Amino acid sequence: RIDLYVVWRSGSAACPACSAADQKLHDHRQRSWRHLDFFQFEAYVHCSLPRVACSVCGATTQLSVPWAREGSRFTLMFEALALTLAREMPVSACARILRCADNTVWRQIDAHVCLARAQESYANVKVIGIDETSCAKGHSYITLVHDLDKARLIHATPGKDASTVQRFTEDLKSHQGQPQAIEVVCMDMSKAFIAGAAQHLPTAAIAFDGFHVVQLANRAVDVVRREEARGERWLKKTRWCWLKDKARWTLKEQDKMDWLPHTRLKTARAWRLKEALRDIYRSARSDAAEQSAQALTKWLHWAQRSRLAPFKDLAKTIKQHWAGILKAFDAAHLHTGYVEAVNSLLQAAKAKARGYGTTDHFIAMAFLIAGKLTHLPGNPLLKARA
Repeated sequence: RIDLYVVWRSGSAACPACSAADQKLHDHRQRSWRHLDFFQFEAYVHCSLPRVACSVCGATTQLSVPWAREGSRFTLMFEALALTLAREMPVSACARILRCADNTVWRQIDAHVCLARAQESYANVKVIGIDETSCAKGHSYITLVHDLDKARLIHATPGKDASTVQRFTEDLKSHQGQPQAIEVVCMDMSKAFIAGAAQHLPTAAIAFDGFHVVQLANRAVDVVRREEARGERWLKKTRWCWLKDKARWTLKEQDKMDWLPHTRLKTARAWRLKEALRDIYRSARSDAAEQSAQALTKWLHWAQRSRLAPFKDLAKTIKQHWAGILKAFDAAHLHTGYVEAVNSLLQAAKAKARGYGTTDHFIAMAFLIAGKLTHLPGNPLLKARA
């Protein structure tokens, strides 16, 4: 190992508490910090830190050092490397590489995420996306709120009920944001989120993005297929063919679906309804929202006359949420595609780590991956920019 010693040679210092200059030193306390390895050797920084006895405020305070976070026994560069690795791999693997304990890395992640979030400003947030994601087995969820304009996570809290929206508004105020400034809330058709937004974000318009509408259509197709598959052997092992976008069919799936969508099967009729709905959203433009609304109205009439119960129910659902669904056609960015992509990243990280011990750890990791926190330390191994 390599040991580096730093010596304080001055007989006085400014008071850390009140900034009074030229105060006498009370005593020295020996401190050590783990640093980045030199070659294959562990490195440590040592310093006898002075404590200042202030004659102005009367406090006896220990000086801080520029190379480490207060209260930490690791240098800032070491912690920056730990955060860089933790974004890419499970914390247990990160700890093995750095030759330290898992809890040590978690303390560093929690501390830096908390410090970085405290400095974030959400004053210009106007369009948000709300969604929930699973954080553990059973009915354990966290609610994530994203700034859709800047594609970043701005709030995460346990649960998925209406109170999560209230906690978001309180957190927004603590980061220079104003709930009244929120113009649009993009979400799925969760009753809890709708109620929470109506109560705590009354000036914001609610938009139900096309992703979730098409997702409901996919579920309706699957219900029709499962009922019909009991008597039609052609439908065996074709579930994902009906649910996938036809542009993403494999060669094997294309051979299987060459004639099935053109039959008189109920599933084929349901699939054509679903694809027509997908085409409406695919061709929608923000400058032609009225045309998209007319196309969706025609689709509703078709679904109601389809004699398919799941699509009749879907048509009723769309009518009940008509204003929010039309709002999503107003601008191209009113969708939660980014939100769903972040959920996939978080679930992949959770699966790779085989779960997280606490909800707080999962939330900290969510901010580390998707928060785009500007005050987090960067990768210390990257070449410094001039």
